[in-house]
Amino acid sequence: MIEFWRAGGSMSATSMAEARQIEAQGWDGQMFMDSQSLSADPYVMMGAWAVATERLKLSTGVTNPLTRHPAVTAAAAASLQSLSKGRAVLGIGRGDSALAYLGHAPATLAVFRQALVELQTLLSGGEVAFGDHMSVASAASAETLSLGDRPEASRLQWLPEGLPKVPLDVAATGPKVIELAATLAERLTFSVGAIPERLQWGIDIARAARARQRDEKGTLSYGAQIIVVCHPDTDAMLPVAAGMVAPLARFQVIQGDAAGPKSREDEENFAAIRRGYDMTRHGNVTPHGKIKGASLAREFVERFAIVGPPDHCVERLLELIALGIERFVVVGPGFHPEAAGPKGTTLFASEVIPAVRAAAR
Repeated sequence: MIEFWRAGGSMSATSMAEARQIEAQGWDGQMFMDSQSLSADPYVMMGAWAVATERLKLSTGVTNPLTRHPAVTAAAAASLQSLSKGRAVLGIGRGDSALAYLGHAPATLAVFRQALVELQTLLSGGEVAFGDHMSVASAASAETLSLGDRPEASRLQWLPEGLPKVPLDVAATGPKVIELAATLAERLTFSVGAIPERLQWGIDIARAARARQRDEKGTLSYGAQIIVVCHPDTDAMLPVAAGMVAPLARFQVIQGDAAGPKSREDEENFAAIRRGYDMTRHGNVTPHGKIKGASLAREFVERFAIVGPPDHCVERLLELIALGIERFVVVGPGFHPEAAGPKGTTLFASEVIPAVRAAAR
């Protein structure tokens, strides 16, 4: 079945009543932003939501390999898995605002790969050899302890027997991270917008990487983080959507030009985002898509995001499902209630989700 998740955001004021409301609307999952300077702690929030709900899946959206030691992250995810009776997912990427607001760039590919390997081992109950990690690099080695014996590896010794392993969901934009996710994770969520050819490009890379992996195990679920503003008045909502496009599109240019297929207009808009995105205002981008004086083109916003009435949203989503997308992480519903109005915040859940599920059976 196609899954619909709500993207994470700065939700420090969210309530258990809201958790029950989101579940009742028919959503499959809720992500929680892991960015200590911009949002409340995701594991505290997910614990509260786990108690308040019965069916809703819960995930970091997303964590990173550096602000927490992999063993700490694995323990938090496994704790949520136990508390929620198997509804936890561990969403992870190379790092973004959480690291930027500590003065760091995203983790290197080598560090990210090692973190994925260690997390999978720990979440499966295995041992990971001690190593240097940024969060504990300045601490003295355990070998300096004056004791008869000392720990020699990291392992979650408390994992309950029979607890289902927490699936790893990697957020990816570039080809190298897509390849890592395809071979090391259970879930891969593309963050390349709703442009079909760019999603097809990512899926092709993932499938090729898995084909090269001789000992391929299990299945890989493909997801897409997309912006959806479902509303009868498309023209009125385009500025709202434009204000959300830059924060999502910048993942593709945060360390260079956007990879993958793109039109000349795509290139121009990606370049504008790369030159002008203000990270100090992350999460509070001005409406109308302005990035230091440059406005995103309407055509780019309409391709990168999905904006319009329910039937248009359904058509666009089914097009992406036909490519192989099984899960949508939706940015949009509820993000700008003052602009969309009460109907605009629930229209997607009440009309689009049921229609897509019915058509995709």
